Amino acid sequence: MIVAAAQWKRYFAESLGTFALVFAGTGAIIINQVSGGAISHAGIALTFGLVVLAMIYTVGDISGAHLNPAVSIGFWAARRLPSSDLGPYILSQLAGAFIASGLLKLLFPDNKLLGATLPAGSEIQSFILETVGFTVIAIAATFESEEPSLALKPCSPAPFVAHP
Repeated sequence: MIVAAAQWKRYFAESLGTFALVFAGTGAIIINQVSGGAISHAGIALTFGLVVLAMIYTVGDISGAHLNPAVSIGFWAARRLPSSDLGPYILSQLAGAFIASGLLKLLFPDNKLLGATLPAGSEIQSFILETVGFTVIAIAATFESEEPSLALKPCSPAPFVAHP
């Protein structure tokens, strides 16, 4: 099967977006660990959020900026992503994530957790929290309304711009 240049561009955009998300977000967690908490949980959350915002504006028009296999599966389940794109999207996202993680491992070879978060509670508590969180995100990512004023739209970067 020959893959068209436009398809490669979409797959590369997904790899790039996922790379940026994993590198910056996980990197923030690692820096927070090695610096004794200098970035804080709020800083880590802002890093992830701002990278997602930046990637939506950067690659959103090219690939949709799914940045996560769960989101791609949600779009596929909602019939907003063709079946022929699901596998390549997931492979592209995994490639971007693995490359980012590999680079972080090279940069921080002594860090054992490499940004991994460990459950603070029981396994069942963590499972329920992850399931609810995933469900909310999947519903929000695939929300589509008949009423245009209710449809999800990219947010404006205006709240993040400092005014004199």
